[in-house]
Amino acid sequence: MSTQREVDEAEIRRQVHKIVEGLRAKDLEGLKRPYAKDVVSFDVEPPLQHVGLEAKLKNWANVFLVFESVTYEVRDLTLAVGDDVAFGHAFARLSGTLKDGAATSGMWVRVTYGFRKIDGDWLIAHDQVSVPIDIQSGRAVLDLEPSP
Repeated sequence: MSTQREVDEAEIRRQVHKIVEGLRAKDLEGLKRPYAKDVVSFDVEPPLQHVGLEAKLKNWANVFLVFESVTYEVRDLTLAVGDDVAFGHAFARLSGTLKDGAATSGMWVRVTYGFRKIDGDWLIAHDQVSVPIDIQSGRAVLDLEPSP
């Protein structure tokens, strides 16, 4: 029999998988499900923060403006789960075919998730996406890959 922690962790993993599925299907409605209405997102594109579900969905809608087909991959998701809050971190890569027909392998980013259990559902209340920078040049380092 599973412990409550194991059940909660499995549910959180399903929430992250909903993002993968929603992006691959280019389904904005489906992408609403894993996020809290008041989600705060520190995404890679300006501004410094995006507040609320509509702001987060606008970021994903921008992806659909650029990509004809989307592949989204999450690797090495690690979770720490409490009674009503949890956090996790992973690597993620957005790739696919651009609107002009060019294929792109995308880039790996670092993702941190903050979850809250709201009305019995684990929802993403905060996420942060980042890329490493070279301090001397001030430029993003976009060609790194997670260890195998």
